[in-house]
Amino acid sequence: MTTATVRQDGDTLAFSGALERAAVASLWAQLRTLGPGLRRIDLGAVSRVDSAGLALLSELCARSSIAQVNGDPPGLAELRAAYRLDEALNFAS
Repeated sequence: MTTATVRQDGDTLAFSGALERAAVASLWAQLRTLGPGLRRIDLGAVSRVDSAGLALLSELCARSSIAQVNGDPPGLAELRAAYRLDEALNFAS
């Protein structure tokens, strides 16, 4: 079983664990309890990201005013390139 968590630290969402398909539903449930004013995502404690994890992150960025994503866990750069997303997980032009 894949374990991943998210917590709000001021204006930052701090993720940990593996952001993979098996964890995404649980993460969405955790995200419903977070407060407003989010500006950053911290992936420093993330062990890896798959396409479901990337979808979760990019949807969070699209729904909120998150403008900064910190950290580069395994899988993220390759998926960003494949889906043509920039460093803030927006579609690159």
